[in-house]
Amino acid sequence: MNQKPSAAFIFASWAALLIGFVGYIISLYNAEMALNEKGYYFTVLLYGLFSAVSVQKCVRDRLEGIPVTDLYYAISWISTIAAILLLIVGLWNATLLLSEKGVYAFSFLLALFGAIAVQKNTRDSAVGTPTNSRVTQDE
Repeated sequence: MNQKPSAAFIFASWAALLIGFVGYIISLYNAEMALNEKGYYFTVLLYGLFSAVSVQKCVRDRLEGIPVTDLYYAISWISTIAAILLLIVGLWNATLLLSEKGVYAFSFLLALFGAIAVQKNTRDSAVGTPTNSRVTQDE
């Protein structure tokens, strides 16, 4: 299926990514916690975003017949699960209000969903463009 995403879906994907990311960052900035705790939550967010995009790329590559090593595929999935677990453990042990924990959890998940959708849209939009073509052996 080589269908380009609609403008509405592209907008919704970017909106989900930005709302989740900015909401998480604003909550983190306004939180009354030590700087090392803020660093932990920020790192977990970046790690989660990177690993989620990596999983999406691996899954898509495999569906399209592009070789992906089993090791990288496994590391991508393990990293995504680890990022989610690191957030859960951090929030479970945090001395935050339950409402604050909810904001972190849902903005984190929204940002991850947005990152996956933006990556999908980027990949779908690049299908068939001359800059995305592979070099053949004849060239």
